[in-house]
Amino acid sequence: MGQVVFYGAISLDGFLSDENDDLQWLFDTNLNGQSTYETFEKQISTFVMGRKTFEVAQKLMGEEMLYAGQEKVIFSRGNHMSQTDTTYVSGNVVDIIKDYQKQTGDNIWVVGGGSILKPLLEANMVDEFWIQIVPVLLGQGKRLFEPGRYRYRLQVVETTQLGEMTEIHLKRVNVIKKSLI
Repeated sequence: MGQVVFYGAISLDGFLSDENDDLQWLFDTNLNGQSTYETFEKQISTFVMGRKTFEVAQKLMGEEMLYAGQEKVIFSRGNHMSQTDTTYVSGNVVDIIKDYQKQTGDNIWVVGGGSILKPLLEANMVDEFWIQIVPVLLGQGKRLFEPGRYRYRLQVVETTQLGEMTEIHLKRVNVIKKSLI
């Protein structure tokens, strides 16, 4: 069964994007030509993201198809025509991802969106994180970790310096039970 993983960059104060869904702060980050992305992507069979993330990413790709030849699951409230390797879904995030886990032996990457990540955290389904921390403070925007009913203990697997950005690879050790006090 495939693992559910998160790989993505956040600001030092925990935002995926600013309040206008702008990522320029990320694009302005000097990586000194270093990346772990290519190695990470080879471990993935299914890409999961929200409609806005998909549209922004596809726009950045121009004419080239985003993750061509690989399964993409796009959460959207509207009706969309599924296309090659891209399936639009709506409904219970946990149930949908559990179905995809049964179908694949490779990892499922939650590309972005705290609203997708939160129910997966609450269901104890996120196995690993690769979080790149960019030394910029945004003050407000879209958070990676939305408030929720989850509590995890994580183990640091590795940290990697990528120019100005620091990547931390974490694995779930266990779920911490909340005290009844």
